[in-house]
Amino acid sequence: MSQPAVISGVPSSAYIHIPFCRRRCFYCDFPVSVVGDRLRGETSVTISQYVEALCQEIAIAPVFHQPLKTIFFGGGTPSLLSAEQLERILAAIDKRFGIGSGVEISMEVDPGTFDLAHIAGYRHAGVNRVSLGVQAFQEELLKIAGRSHSVADIFSSVELINQVEIPEFSIDLISGLPHQSLEQWQESLQKVVDIAPTHISIYDLTIEPGTPFGRYYHPGDTPLPTDETTVQMYQLGQQVLTNSGYQHYEISNYAQPGHQCQHNRVYWQNLPYYGFGMGAASYVQGKRFTRPRTTKTYYQWLEAGAVIDCEITPPEEVLLETLMLGLRLAEGIHLPTLATQFGQHIVGEIQQHLQPYFQQSWVEIYQDRLHLTDPQGFLFSNVVLADLFEKLA
Repeated sequence: MSQPAVISGVPSSAYIHIPFCRRRCFYCDFPVSVVGDRLRGETSVTISQYVEALCQEIAIAPVFHQPLKTIFFGGGTPSLLSAEQLERILAAIDKRFGIGSGVEISMEVDPGTFDLAHIAGYRHAGVNRVSLGVQAFQEELLKIAGRSHSVADIFSSVELINQVEIPEFSIDLISGLPHQSLEQWQESLQKVVDIAPTHISIYDLTIEPGTPFGRYYHPGDTPLPTDETTVQMYQLGQQVLTNSGYQHYEISNYAQPGHQCQHNRVYWQNLPYYGFGMGAASYVQGKRFTRPRTTKTYYQWLEAGAVIDCEITPPEEVLLETLMLGLRLAEGIHLPTLATQFGQHIVGEIQQHLQPYFQQSWVEIYQDRLHLTDPQGFLFSNVVLADLFEKLA
């Protein structure tokens, strides 16, 4: 395959990883550090040291002269930071890269981890989008999942977010939890619709090796919902949310018109982005790099000069990544652009390989865009992609 025309570019987005959590949820395999229920940014030496290291990494990062358009604080639980710590990180970013006007600054927050002073402080620092990790509206499911918050905490946190008038507000839910019934799922969907955030993310539970869930449960076994039930949950989510005015713009994401997450679109469009912090991934100058996943190894890497030692992603991998990520979007992939990057012959091969799925109405082409259908194509996306990847390999 010839080298694609576009594999790099100037990053205009940055992901900042804040790894601290009160406790580790039973399904989580993210790089996190548990600080317990009593410590947070104002009182934790560990968090203060990490913020110092994070600002150090930002200060020595390679600079491309374009102000950032999106910044995303993920975790972990970024809402364990003090407002002053958040302001310090944003000041370091602004000094090094510049923060553009109209920037989207997103922050993941967990119910029960912030009060009015904290959320007002985040808003004052520039946060204009928050993603609240609700996951479920049933006390028993929250306990099963190892969450540290209660249902009452959810509604208290929603009230605080509304009080400070953060313009972009997203809620996360998880389907397919152990013991979760279709009735409970419908109740959660209705409650989130009643809250009316501008954005909703629905994630189907994945059992990851090395997690407590990975030790307790095996896919397909009870008390996990059956495959049939998880399909019904996906379809029910699609029906309830689209009927309530949300656009199903990505496999797991719904937004009111004009309220899509611009930062996450960078990933799905396979565009470059910076990453900072323990375990954070970046995609700069065609290189994908993931930082060390523990605080000790991250600090050692930083002390050694924060060298990004990896090869440029091969064109074949760039193609597969572009297909895997782009087909997550309801709008799909613009075929003329794909042809410019990888060649018209590649586009022809892709369309030929997908013929069985066109016939099953899982895949369509509309206005020069190749996309999965909703909901069937989205439901069987793994089947479509696995087959396509095998044939293109």
